[in-house]
Amino acid sequence: MISSLLIFTVALTLLLVSARFFTQSAETIGKWLNLPAFVIGVFIVGVGTSLPELISGILSVRQGVSDILPGNIAGSNISNLLLVTGLAIALNKKPIKIGSDYIYIDLHFLIGGFFMFVLIVYDGVIRFSEAWAGILVFIVYSIYLIKNTGESSDETLVPKKTAFPIKAFLILLAAATGIYFGANYTISSLTDLATALQVPNAIIALTVLSLGTTLPELAVNITAIKRGNAEIAVGNVLGSCVFNTLVIPGAGAAFGDIQVPATLLYFSIPVMVGAGLLFYLLTQDKRISPWEGILFVIIYLVFMLKVAGF
Repeated sequence: MISSLLIFTVALTLLLVSARFFTQSAETIGKWLNLPAFVIGVFIVGVGTSLPELISGILSVRQGVSDILPGNIAGSNISNLLLVTGLAIALNKKPIKIGSDYIYIDLHFLIGGFFMFVLIVYDGVIRFSEAWAGILVFIVYSIYLIKNTGESSDETLVPKKTAFPIKAFLILLAAATGIYFGANYTISSLTDLATALQVPNAIIALTVLSLGTTLPELAVNITAIKRGNAEIAVGNVLGSCVFNTLVIPGAGAAFGDIQVPATLLYFSIPVMVGAGLLFYLLTQDKRISPWEGILFVIIYLVFMLKVAGF
């Protein structure tokens, strides 16, 4: 078990570091292509921080342990909404004002995405014949964001005359390779750990893996807060949850049916939906106080204790 734990730690570290370099190099290439800053922020940074969940989910289906995928989605969303957001707000030490229109769009698609996720998992199986609809909704969400941002933006795009960033491109390829092997060994070692501890794969994914794969969001948010961009931190969490819920089930189901254990259906997924509704209600006054952030963290700790059997 010790060797499996060591492999899991090294593989997860490789996965997270590779995702970080992938995002940074993709952002550099995006700027060279003269993409709008909003598009870079939402689709390159936002999706980049969700790469660990996406790749590990796909590989779990291909390796015959598909129950890891829904556990990781539920756990990552709960960690993002309660732990990562709560810590971000608590560290900010002052209320976060939410005034950007796109954050409210995220909120609505978050609740809609959670509702769709419940619809496709209620029978205990995720099939591509139903999960593809989530990818379609995410495409609609993306088009809506880009269209409305373009109409309201005064940003003028000017063709770049600098040389193509070859270094960034090579880093991108190396990081993509690191993501694949990191995710591959993360899933295999996670399965070994679950077997050794006699714990279902979904529970390990719900706790250890989901907490690990949310580290990119936590790192991005802490950096944003230090720069005085706490609102961006909240937007990043919401965008990541929307991507996790809408895209990952369809991407994983493309490689086979995904099993959803009863423990997720009866407890963890309802907690995920409850966390989304709580976040939605608490943000209706366009501000989140540090005290509400502490509430989020406490709820997350209670959830983890219940999953652990205390």
